[in-house]
Parts: sequence; structure tokens; C-alpha cells
Amino acid sequence: MEPFLRNDQYNFIKAQTQILINGHSMTNDKDVLRALKEISKEKVFKLFMDMNDEQKNMIDPIHTIIDKSDEEAFLLQLKPYVIPFKEVTEQTLKKLFPKAKKLKLPSMENIDLKELSYLSWDDKGSNKKFIITEQQNKLIGIQGTFSSLNKKGICVLCNRFEEVGMFLTEIKGSVQGTYIKRGNHICQDSQKCNQNIATLDKLNDFIVRLKS
Repeated sequence: MEPFLRNDQYNFIKAQTQILINGHSMTNDKDVLRALKEISKEKVFKLFMDMNDEQKNMIDPIHTIIDKSDEEAFLLQLKPYVIPFKEVTEQTLKKLFPKAKKLKLPSMENIDLKELSYLSWDDKGSNKKFIITEQQNKLIGIQGTFSSLNKKGICVLCNRFEEVGMFLTEIKGSVQGTYIKRGNHICQDSQKCNQNIATLDKLNDFIVRLKS
């Protein structure tokens, strides 16, 4: 069976398994637990527009999760079916960031492409942050400055309370020779952010706003 889960969908399913575990630890009421299972299962199946029977059978066991060991076994079976982020090459970088000279990819050795909704890294030479994401099956690149705030806040990409900073980019204004700065607070740790993302809505909105 081909991979059919995105990283954000996998994270959403993982969050639902945690809700089930918490539910079982808080009550033994069969009616309450039955309702909790039905709600979690319904939410997960709503993630997918069209699933075949094989895919449904992979996700269906979510209602059997009671404790951490059940969760780990379930997620371990799902992980091979997560679609990896598209491979980014040096040639891809030149197309996405034509004005960035001598730009190098970050070390990918410790990065699991299946755990990415977007790829981000800091370039110390230019003091800029680069973000690559995918929209409509096409890679999109954005560059800007990033200033750490040294405090926690809500990340606009994953909507979680994490260590954040201000990401700012410039776009051309309506008057020739003018520029408009746009940005928002995003996670300082993009790896943690990717683990938190349970929907692509906010990430896509962020990219569209900065590119328009």
C-alpha cells in the first residue's frame, strides 16, 4: 500500500490517541468511553476525502487504544504510510531563491522527511531564515529575517505555545521602489513546530499572505 498520510494528519491522529489514553485514565464509564471513541474516530476519518478499504483498516484500530503501549504499536504501524516531504536539492534552491547567492541546504542527516510539513533553516552568512513548503504539489520558498523574542508565545504555524520569534519578509509595494514588511510569530525550533502541526490551514494562510 502506498503512503497516504501527510505529516499534519499523522500528528492529528497522534493527538487523538492521547485524548483516548487520557479518557481511559480518568473514567471507567463505558458510555463515556464509547462516545469518546466514536468522536475521535469520526474526527480522524474526516481528515480524508476518499479512503479505500485497506487504508480504513489501517486507521480503524484507533478505537481500541487504551494505554501508551497501544498508542505506540498503533502509530508504529501507521508511520510507514506517511508521505515524506519532497526532496530538496541544490538545483531546487537556485530556483526557489534565485537572488540568494551561495545558499546551502541544512544538514539533512538528522531530519526525518516524514516529519516535515515545511523545511526551515537559518543561514548565518546572510542572517536570514529560509522556509520551503508545498502548495498544490509545488514547492514554494520564502526568505526573511528572524528575531528571537526569548519568550514563549503562540506560533502562527502550529498554533501551539512555544518559544517563538518574529519572522519578517519584504514584498514590493504598489509604488515603485517601495517595500512592505509582513510577518508574524513562528516557532524558533522548526522541528518542534513540525511535530505540533495538526492541520495545514494556518501554514498555508501564512504563506499566501506573505507571497501576495
